[in-house]
Amino acid sequence: MFLRLAAQYQDLVKDLVLTLEALAEGLKDQGVAASCYSCGADGSHGASFVADMNDGHAVRFLVTGLGITWVEMRNGVELVKLEGAEAIQELDRLSCHLRTLQSSEAVEA
Repeated sequence: MFLRLAAQYQDLVKDLVLTLEALAEGLKDQGVAASCYSCGADGSHGASFVADMNDGHAVRFLVTGLGITWVEMRNGVELVKLEGAEAIQELDRLSCHLRTLQSSEAVEA
């Protein structure tokens, strides 16, 4: 059972890395400074995602074999730190916000 859970977690890490890479590209398309650096040839060891959300506000999402973390900062001061499922929910919230922005721009065009 534990080996199966470990394999499922590794698959989750890979999926999150792909999502982070796509999110970084989507944010760049919106003019937001964002980056995603993955570890391992296929992202299987994790990734670091950072986005500058303006006015000194930044978010960082880390996913590794050891855990998942979401950190929001303003002017270098940590405001919010979430881990595990809560961190993934914040990533989803940011992704939904991006899709909303893209939809409203498509309507305006």
